Amino acid sequence: MASILTDTKKILGVDAAYTVFDLDIITHINAAFSTINQLGVGPEEGFFIEDSTEEWDAFEVPPNQLHLTKTYIYLRVRMLFDPPGTSFLIQAMNDQIAQLEWRLNMFREVLLPDPEEVAP
Repeated sequence: MASILTDTKKILGVDAAYTVFDLDIITHINAAFSTINQLGVGPEEGFFIEDSTEEWDAFEVPPNQLHLTKTYIYLRVRMLFDPPGTSFLIQAMNDQIAQLEWRLNMFREVLLPDPEEVAP
């Protein structure tokens, strides 16, 4: 599995060896993971990265959620780190982000146990 930071930098067009913006990118990645945690996706205690050693498989979610999570992280970081220059692209990306949040939330609701089936 690949590094979360390295993959995100690649999507942003930042060479993996260029570390000047790592703190900025890591901060934005962690903000996106915090939002996902508030949606109820991922480990209950939350998830964050500190450097390029953390890999995607450490974020323990089902594969269908992981793929959506990757796209969500990339879009969120892009909007914070290097937003598009036109309002049309900004709106399109914000619409994608909102749709991914909805889909991640739906996956979470499907995985939650039925309250009537849980013994008191």
